[in-house]
Amino acid sequence: MHTHPSIPRRGLLALAAASVALPGRAQQSGWPTRPVKIVVPFAPGGTTDILARATAAALSQAFPQQFIVENKGGAGGNIGAEQVARAAPDGYTLLMGTVGTQAINKWLYSKLPFDPQKDFTPITLVAGVPNVMVVNTEKAKARGIHTVADFIRYAKANPGKLNMASSGNGTSIHLAGELFKSMTGIYMTHFPFTGSGPALMSLVSGDMDVMFDNLPSSMQLIKSGRIKALAVTSAQPSAALPGVPTVEQAGNLKGFEASSWFGLLGPAGLSPDIASRIQQEVAKALGTPEMKEKLLLQGANPSGNTPAQFAAFIDAELKKWQPVVKNSGAKVD
Repeated sequence: MHTHPSIPRRGLLALAAASVALPGRAQQSGWPTRPVKIVVPFAPGGTTDILARATAAALSQAFPQQFIVENKGGAGGNIGAEQVARAAPDGYTLLMGTVGTQAINKWLYSKLPFDPQKDFTPITLVAGVPNVMVVNTEKAKARGIHTVADFIRYAKANPGKLNMASSGNGTSIHLAGELFKSMTGIYMTHFPFTGSGPALMSLVSGDMDVMFDNLPSSMQLIKSGRIKALAVTSAQPSAALPGVPTVEQAGNLKGFEASSWFGLLGPAGLSPDIASRIQQEVAKALGTPEMKEKLLLQGANPSGNTPAQFAAFIDAELKKWQPVVKNSGAKVD
């Protein structure tokens, strides 16, 4: 807002208040009067980061203030999530939460620094994405690994030889791998990174052999041929990767399904008015052909559901992942 020399600041505020009734930019109830921070609980370059930046750009256009992404990686997303759980519920600190922070970590960490249900206000599910089983192209070729069945065969013949990268302990990327290990009976050494970005670099360089990454962050590397997609972890194949089978089909693993999702949350006690205004703008943005196409090209399925629907979805996901974590034997202290 440019200050007009002849209007004192108080007059400007009155003008701003008067403009509430005007159509166009979403303004009411005085929020936001300063920039809003969206905390991404992982390193830059992963799917959480990609989706948060697309959402922040859309919200910055819809509201009179900028929405800024802050990356705060570590502890499987818990450090960033805790920061938001402890923040004032004034609408200026939001979280791009994930299936990890909101549904998996509760069962994985012996001491979780927040309660995924009580300490947050669900705003909206932004998108769901399949994970994709990717391998280092050169190493896979040298080992004769072209399919999931080849991979299982090689892993059984070479126990402990394969390194599995993840974006952090207990992320859906880690647990998709644990589920794969437990359903195939193979052993791989797990290396947790602070996010998908660093894990993928290690896969490309050949230090790592396999990763069950979120599809959007792997997409460009798959297209450029630097990593090879063996299968997607969803129940259905992904339109973004034509010709790539599901792990269930390709590995003959009945019932294998491990997808990821990403959604906006505020601290507990966030005003329902603010939550609903953010949700409406996100839903509007996700409904535009540009955003739809952008997400679908990345392999993400846009949502934009209501705060109540997102809350119910989180409850169902907590129930779903509890046995998966238990059966995987994965534990983090």
